[in-house]
Amino acid sequence: HVQLVESGGGSVEAGGSLRLSCAATGDTYSRACMAWFRQGPGKQRERVATIDTDGTTSYADSVKDRFTISRDRSANTVYLQMDKLRPEDTAMYYCASELACAFEFGDWGQGTQVTVS
Repeated sequence: HVQLVESGGGSVEAGGSLRLSCAATGDTYSRACMAWFRQGPGKQRERVATIDTDGTTSYADSVKDRFTISRDRSANTVYLQMDKLRPEDTAMYYCASELACAFEFGDWGQGTQVTVS
């Protein structure tokens, strides 16, 4: 079992930047894939970005060229650098982990709120 704790959310003006962090503890060695999801008001949950154990990344079309996912394996931490933020990026952002990116994610954090005005 893996515990995930997100941080770094907040309020920012459009065009600004935020960096989210996700600290993982527990059975982290088995969780090859880390991801960020988000759910905005009245919207379905959306996969934002994933990063595999070999560093392979993927992004939703809506955030490509604006968001960057990275991981520090020694610190068991995953980051989401968000630049050129838009009001439509407003959402609760969740960190998730799983054995592989193709699987349904089973480990989730509590979320951190991002508000863009």
